[in-house]
Amino acid sequence: MNATAEPAAIVATQPLPPLVELGRTGLRVSTLGLGLAGLGRPAYMALGRDADFGDDRSSFAMMRRSREVLDAAYAAGIRYFDVARSYGLAEHFVRRWCDARGLPGDGLTIGSKWGYTYTGQWQVDAPIHEVKRLTIETLRRQWAESGSILGDRLSLYQIHSATLESGVLGNGPVLTELRRLRARGLRIGLTVTGPRQRDVIHRALEVRVDGRTLFQTVQATWNLLEPSCGNALDEAKASGWGVIVKEVLANGRLTTRHADARLLELDAYARSRGMTLETLAVAAALAQPWADVVLSGAATCGQLQAHLAALTVHMAYRPLPPVAEPPDEYWRRRAALPWT
Repeated sequence: MNATAEPAAIVATQPLPPLVELGRTGLRVSTLGLGLAGLGRPAYMALGRDADFGDDRSSFAMMRRSREVLDAAYAAGIRYFDVARSYGLAEHFVRRWCDARGLPGDGLTIGSKWGYTYTGQWQVDAPIHEVKRLTIETLRRQWAESGSILGDRLSLYQIHSATLESGVLGNGPVLTELRRLRARGLRIGLTVTGPRQRDVIHRALEVRVDGRTLFQTVQATWNLLEPSCGNALDEAKASGWGVIVKEVLANGRLTTRHADARLLELDAYARSRGMTLETLAVAAALAQPWADVVLSGAATCGQLQAHLAALTVHMAYRPLPPVAEPPDEYWRRRAALPWT
């Protein structure tokens, strides 16, 4: 079965994002979530940040922008929020926002990640923005940090960008520690990246600790340019995992503002149906039957509104203009994106 739908679109009326269970975790999440990769630090691999933010990337300015988008997201019904230790001050921003709003602990779900350390020192032009080390030492240190910041608001803890090359899925001490955290009531997942995402998902589905399954969720890149792991996500969903979709706009490539020549037909297709390219891209991800949560990476309230508009789109399963790239080509282009 091909688990990746290629839908056409018809605009309807805007609802709130439905609340669903994240796999078999018992966590209630909104089908549209908000990721703070681009809001928690001054630089990120996303096109157009200079226009979005200008020169003021101080921690105060980024906190103010984060609160504006968080407020808008919560008002629109978004109840899943994605952060990570490497997202600068994202965990702090979300915790302070929750406390300032007096939000109940069971009123939303927060997922964080370990494995990357933020090294950008709050500089847009930092030579190295983050360093990846999927070791037991990193896990223990970053769990202590995230736990201190988020406390019992943290519900889901994920390996950040697990790959086969990293060896993390065969690292006994790491897997045992994650199993210990799960026994304490924390949900455990992983995120995947790169052209072998589907192979990593298949390997993770086989992981057992003391004869028991470990992972409960997976977060993967899926978009109209890179849909190659759709069948693997379908298998994960069938196994009871929660599925979270990231980078649905391909780091800005699937937006009208930054669409290249090969995306003009898709952009015209979207406009002919009364929506933007980014709305269509988000709607296509929401339409996948295995997707529990689709993350918006909105850096502004205007971008968030374009993503929320995807909830008004009814997807009929007819082919879209073909734009998918070979995975190796897609990930080469992604790796070449500048931090701005």
